[in-house]
Amino acid sequence: MTAADARRALLPALAALLTIVAALASLPPFALAAPGPPQELTVLGGEDSWRAETRFVLEWSAPPTAPTPAAVRYLVRNPQGGVAVAEARLGWPADRVAVKVPKAPGVYMAEVRLEDAGGAIGPPASATLRFDDVRPGPTEPLAVPEWIGRTAFPLTIRLSRPLDPPPLSGIRGYAVSVDQVATHRPCLAADRCSEGETTLRNGADGNLLTFPALPEGISYLHSVAVSGSGMSSATTGHLLLRVDTTDPLTRLVGAPAGWTRGPVRVSAVAEDHGSGMGGGAGPSPFTAIRVDNGTPAIAAGDRVTTTVIGEGVHEVAYFARDRAGNVDDGGHLNGIDNRSPATATVRIDRTPPQAAFATAPDPRRPESIRVQIRDPLSGPDPTHGWIGVRRAGSDDRFQRLPAESQAAGRLRARWDSDDYPHGEYEFRALAFDVSGNSAMTTHRANGEPMVLANPLKATTTLRVGFRGRVPADNAAIANGRRITIDGRLLTGARAPLAAAPLRVVERFAEGASPPSRITEVETNRRGSFVLRLAPGPSREVSVVFAGGPTHARASGPDLHLAVRGGARLRASSAVVRVGGPPLLFSGKLLAPPGTIPPRGRPVELQFRLAGLPWSEFRTVQTDRRGRFRYTYRFSDDDSRGARFQFRAYVPTQDDWPYEPGSSRPVVVRGE
Repeated sequence: MTAADARRALLPALAALLTIVAALASLPPFALAAPGPPQELTVLGGEDSWRAETRFVLEWSAPPTAPTPAAVRYLVRNPQGGVAVAEARLGWPADRVAVKVPKAPGVYMAEVRLEDAGGAIGPPASATLRFDDVRPGPTEPLAVPEWIGRTAFPLTIRLSRPLDPPPLSGIRGYAVSVDQVATHRPCLAADRCSEGETTLRNGADGNLLTFPALPEGISYLHSVAVSGSGMSSATTGHLLLRVDTTDPLTRLVGAPAGWTRGPVRVSAVAEDHGSGMGGGAGPSPFTAIRVDNGTPAIAAGDRVTTTVIGEGVHEVAYFARDRAGNVDDGGHLNGIDNRSPATATVRIDRTPPQAAFATAPDPRRPESIRVQIRDPLSGPDPTHGWIGVRRAGSDDRFQRLPAESQAAGRLRARWDSDDYPHGEYEFRALAFDVSGNSAMTTHRANGEPMVLANPLKATTTLRVGFRGRVPADNAAIANGRRITIDGRLLTGARAPLAAAPLRVVERFAEGASPPSRITEVETNRRGSFVLRLAPGPSREVSVVFAGGPTHARASGPDLHLAVRGGARLRASSAVVRVGGPPLLFSGKLLAPPGTIPPRGRPVELQFRLAGLPWSEFRTVQTDRRGRFRYTYRFSDDDSRGARFQFRAYVPTQDDWPYEPGSSRPVVVRGE
């Protein structure tokens, strides 16, 4: 074969090759290397999550190898694998797309392909789309007690399961809320509940709610079932909750504060401001009283009564239960489960005390009458007893004696025997115990009658008089002078009573201020005393010995002391000329401050000649300080050569505490 033949034989093969090259030249660039599938294709919110909306958001990242994507193609397939939503194309290299599924609930599949600039389409990546907008059936909270008490917590409430068939997404759980509005829903949206609003998340069987506590009073529980996609029941279940965790308040009526002498009827009365103490469903309310750990007396309602009879100290416990089952028996007090109810003490003493006079009197205080009281239960009450005295053998009423300071178990009174005539006297005592029982006695502890002979104490004699005066019980002195009294106190067979307190009482005449004066003195070892009385107005003086525990009282005779009023008088001249200038008399009434009223007091001016009586020639009125003045003119010729005596005389006055008195005479000679 020649070279030409060989060339002619290769021409068909070369033409075929050129056709193939031309065909390849007409293809888009890189058609032989399409983009890879989208990387990490995910559904926003997760592929395993059911949605109640038809819109889903897909996200992915570009494949790491060339060629670079230039467009995106996506479609949605139905649960059977057919195309549910036709393929759509985005003409740019997006990494996110929103797709919608049909309104029919189901599990759909989204497919996403990437396309390069030459039109090459890579393999798909797929993601699951779960859609369910069907609302689950209703759920209802099952009934609880009419009143929920403290002991019901923690409280478990069961919710009914929604009726079959369940939604395609199943039952996620239940949404529950508690408030004070009867018609509320537990979720904010009308048809669905968020993850956070879903209280129970353990499926349809997780329908038990446990409450450690609930608000006191009336509230409402609301419940709906929640599907896997968050759709809620179309209707809401409601449950009325009446909660009372407060114990009833029980008080005891009729228990005395202290001892009593008879049976005591006590009542326990309960009140409750929550569930109450009346009838109704649930535990029956009751009130109970228990005496000394015995069987309690129980009555339905808010009151029960019992009687405590026996003597002694009794513990009375009382408690009650309200309609919610709360019991105020102390079991909830301060969180301590000691189950001790409130208690009160009832003390009963029905036996009278034992009382008896002391067997022998106290030699240091024979007038102290003592009664011993014994009582083993409530104890003696000396504050309510008394001791009386009367003539022995008489039918006179017992005269109650003044009580002395009391001591436990002893009744004491003082018999002022000095006030009673000599003779025998019998005594009676009425004694009480604290509960009010009484006992009367007229006998001593040794069984002998309580009789005493008066005088009980040694007699005393008091001798008193003005020193050096006869008679010793009367004296008269001038105003401003002092006088002394003395005396002696004797006892028994004229034995002196030393160191005895005496009281000297001076009672001044009417008009004196102050009206009296008291001075305390004490006898010396010979039983004597001496007292110098201070100057002052007329008075009566008495000296008294008040007696002592073993000595009778005594008083001396009343002493009468008359004090003459005094004045001073001066004349302006000792010689006066008849018919000449007048003579001026001036003077002052001698009196203590406060005894002269503002209007003054009257003073008589008197004169006389030798051997003649005094004659008044003028009465003048002093000022409030007792001063006075008067002028006198000699006009009678018979006065020449006469020697006159003048004086100021203070007469008797009703409100003047002095005897009549005068000044020293003043001598005036007439010329």
